[in-house]
Amino acid sequence: MKLSEYFKKPGRGALATASADGRTNIALYAEPHFIDEETVVWGIIDGRTYTNLKENPHASYLYVTSGDGLSGVRLNLTLTRLEDSGEMLGRIKSDTAKRVSQEAASLVKHVGYFKVAELRPLT
Repeated sequence: MKLSEYFKKPGRGALATASADGRTNIALYAEPHFIDEETVVWGIIDGRTYTNLKENPHASYLYVTSGDGLSGVRLNLTLTRLEDSGEMLGRIKSDTAKRVSQEAASLVKHVGYFKVAELRPLT
């Protein structure tokens, strides 16, 4: 199954990161934006996730779909770059304003590009 197919059903996601010294953080994150089948992107606020990613490029994302049963996907990720401006940041801020609120969109300051190192089904 193609990576993008796992996100066809509505669901909830969480991105887990760790600092250089191993302190963990987990935060709710929407489904990613897709660059291709190996690269995903999220908007990131100034918080623990951002701080951890600057120290340690490894992260995991869990996406659980809504509905009957338990289905979804687990991604092991490696941050390839962070951007603080540009077209993708504008696109993510616009999507966030439409889906959540203008206030939430104003908090998004960075874009994280991730290589999908491993994809595993939830179950």
